[in-house]
Amino acid sequence: MDKALEKFGNDIAIAFSGAEDVALIEYAKLTGRPFRVFSLDTGRLNPETYRFFDEVEKHYGIRIEYMFPDAVEVQALVRSKGLFSFYEDGHQECCRVRKVRPLRRALKGLRAWITGQRKDQSPGTRSEVPVVQVDPVFEGLDGGDGSLLKWNPVANVDGKDIWNFLRAMNVPINSLHAQGFVSIGCEPCTRPVLPGQHEREGRWWWEDAKAKECGLHKGNLKEDGAAQVNGNGATTESDIFSSQSLVTLSRTGIENLAKLESRKESWIVVLYAPWCPFCQAMEASYVELAEKLAGSGVKVAKFRADGEQKEYSKNELQLGSFPTILFFPKHSAKPIKYASEKRDVDSLMAFVNALR
Repeated sequence: MDKALEKFGNDIAIAFSGAEDVALIEYAKLTGRPFRVFSLDTGRLNPETYRFFDEVEKHYGIRIEYMFPDAVEVQALVRSKGLFSFYEDGHQECCRVRKVRPLRRALKGLRAWITGQRKDQSPGTRSEVPVVQVDPVFEGLDGGDGSLLKWNPVANVDGKDIWNFLRAMNVPINSLHAQGFVSIGCEPCTRPVLPGQHEREGRWWWEDAKAKECGLHKGNLKEDGAAQVNGNGATTESDIFSSQSLVTLSRTGIENLAKLESRKESWIVVLYAPWCPFCQAMEASYVELAEKLAGSGVKVAKFRADGEQKEYSKNELQLGSFPTILFFPKHSAKPIKYASEKRDVDSLMAFVNALR
């Protein structure tokens, strides 16, 4: 903890979830260095968790930097699928709106973040968590792959030792722990565990135990790049890049676009796969790009290029890896490939402005 705060100063922050992550704050306080703490308020936390947040702020004399989901996205999800759709089709879509996208916004302002991941928390997904790693999913302040470091200072610490530490230091503790809750998340998706059950069995208990990550630490899932495939060769992961400002291109649509030698408007198109963590990482910036370019004479589009479309995309659309971004100029037949790994909105806008 001391090394992380010394190295990154104000460009690193502790991710606080309202459970035993208070140990991270206590460790940070003991270093004597200034530190930042942020948390994701999904709008669906237990009342006990909100009271716990307040106790922690008062105990340490800090202000937690809360990140909230986009109200329009939450509204669209609830109106279209109801309040509890995750019980029927999995928690990933709800977590993406309420947790992953707010986290992405928080991390874009940092060069590193500190988590409370431990190897013994989830043998199926966290058994190989290192103490320090390049974040495999999210981008940091400078943008691009490798722009964010992830510090997991208690990766090798046993959960019992964490609790001994918390009791010894007499720090605030979420009152839900006394009711049998161990791993604590949103109220509808968290329940107490029984004696002998593993702590993560209280999270998303209706799903496969090997997939119990909400997306914040999705890089832990070894099968990320080999998502489930349906009969026609496409993955079953829920779609990304959802915005009214974005055009969804079919195979016929992108073939027609590629054939045109003179277009009425320029186009920028992302070739993506919804299971790809790097596509997910650039989702917010690409949607923002689409909104900024609305009505500007540049169309922003997406084409799903995995499954049965992958071979065509490799042969005809310069697909090398996901995501691949192409610019189709107004008066030129040949698309121009975006070569940089910086996928923040400013870099993408500079690319468009240089070519349109």
